[in-house]
Amino acid sequence: MNIGELAKRTGLTASRIRFYESAGLLKVVERRPNGYRSYPPEAALMLELITTAQRAGFSLDEIRLLLPPDLKQWNHEALLEALQRKITDIEALEVKLAQTKTQLVALIGDIKAKPGDIDCATNAQRVLSGVLGREVEVPIAITHGTKRFGKTSQRPSTKER
Repeated sequence: MNIGELAKRTGLTASRIRFYESAGLLKVVERRPNGYRSYPPEAALMLELITTAQRAGFSLDEIRLLLPPDLKQWNHEALLEALQRKITDIEALEVKLAQTKTQLVALIGDIKAKPGDIDCATNAQRVLSGVLGREVEVPIAITHGTKRFGKTSQRPSTKER
């Protein structure tokens, strides 16, 4: 089949199919004497495997290592090891995401717990000091292009000088 027919069958664009071929993922392509590509029926299955693996989080390099030159030559042990590694990677990412979520929820709580008697800049200083574990100074005002730290002080404008 030609590339247009394969594109219709798989829902991929012709440029995406050519990309997979140039990346060494689709090896079943042949060239006709006129230079046009010719794909066997198993090319559609290979493309489905590639896109499914990508959706599962595999990189193109990982997919390239897993796909056999032809579908009759699967290295089952390598495939199972790669799938298990991906699950381990996902579990580590889940732990990291849970930690990040916990930190963000705590930060939101700290920001919302602003005492009523302080302004936003002082609250920012309070929250950042807690997050960083040390006292910090936050720029609280910008007056005539000059950042001020700590107390707000006004510099006289040119009209007042």
